[in-house]
Amino acid sequence: MPNNLPVENRIFLARPDIRGNEQEYAADAIASNWVTTLGPYVSRLESEIAEFVGVKAACATGGGTAALHLALKLAEVRRGDIVLCSSLTFCASANPIMYEGAIPIFIDSEPHSYNMSSKALERALKQYQPKAVIVVDLYGQSADYDAILELCRQHDVVVIEDAAEALGATYRGKPCGSFGDFNVVSFNGNKIITSSGGGMLLSDNEAAMAKAQFWATQAREPARHYEHKEVGYNYRLSNVSAAIGCAQFEKLDQRIADKKKLYQRYEQAFADIDGIEMLPACDYGVSNYWLSCARMTTDATKNPLDIIEALEQANIEARPIWKPMHLQPVFAGYDFVSHYEDDSTSVSEEIFRNGLCLPSDTTMSDDDQTRVIDIIRGVMQ
Repeated sequence: MPNNLPVENRIFLARPDIRGNEQEYAADAIASNWVTTLGPYVSRLESEIAEFVGVKAACATGGGTAALHLALKLAEVRRGDIVLCSSLTFCASANPIMYEGAIPIFIDSEPHSYNMSSKALERALKQYQPKAVIVVDLYGQSADYDAILELCRQHDVVVIEDAAEALGATYRGKPCGSFGDFNVVSFNGNKIITSSGGGMLLSDNEAAMAKAQFWATQAREPARHYEHKEVGYNYRLSNVSAAIGCAQFEKLDQRIADKKKLYQRYEQAFADIDGIEMLPACDYGVSNYWLSCARMTTDATKNPLDIIEALEQANIEARPIWKPMHLQPVFAGYDFVSHYEDDSTSVSEEIFRNGLCLPSDTTMSDDDQTRVIDIIRGVMQ
């Protein structure tokens, strides 16, 4: 909960790290009068991110949620269609399903990575006939795509990769943001790079990306007057925001290195402490370490709230793991498929009960992180 301690002394979960060419590029965009939803920095950011993840085309949007909505429309999801979606995620992964009047079915996590369980997905694909599957790469680490993509191919289902949290991460050497028919990354303020907000839709389907750009600019037809034959959206990223994003992207490798350093310090600091473990780094890929996450083990005598409250007293921000979508009141009544065949337990619920996100701010000093570590060790011992 918010407190009354001074913001200037607070250690945050994850703030924007503005230590590059952001001011120069934003000033250039303003000076050139390219401040709206078109401009050279928008085109540059689309080109650079698409090349980085290894796809042919992109559509920069005002947010990752907008990009997901466009992905569902490109997948021809209609009212009444079923869309499978990772349950352990932020609500932005699921909300666009509701925009189209479709039916979300939530899929459990597997225990090791916290990402979508291929076992649960296989069961869901046998039980339902979905139009699309939204697979989330959680906390900077990819899902296990070999099994997931094979299942989706067998059932002829469109795959949408929600890589909002995973730009710069890889799976078996291939970048996140390239595994689905349509892929989404986010530049929200707390992500590993930011454009002050924003996101991007990515795909090898160049015609689909041109359609996405058309929809995202109010579906305006190429006529002298304002002509509209379809419903459109005000979804395009501004050139000023894209300028900030371009500057941030130049520092992505450094951000990942800084995030990894934070994670490794936590991992080393808690190695000898019973009752707490870090989110494992899966050997099938390389994480971008967006947020350092920990989980209380079965022998723990403390719970995540004990740590969160102790840190809050010291003006340090930590948060619970995402509350699964199938537990959210707004999605009450929609089906959930567990990792376990008997449906008696849920991996995502257990992770939510026992997990927390630790301060992962790349502007945090070594001394700041030592303070965090000392408080957590004090709680756990």
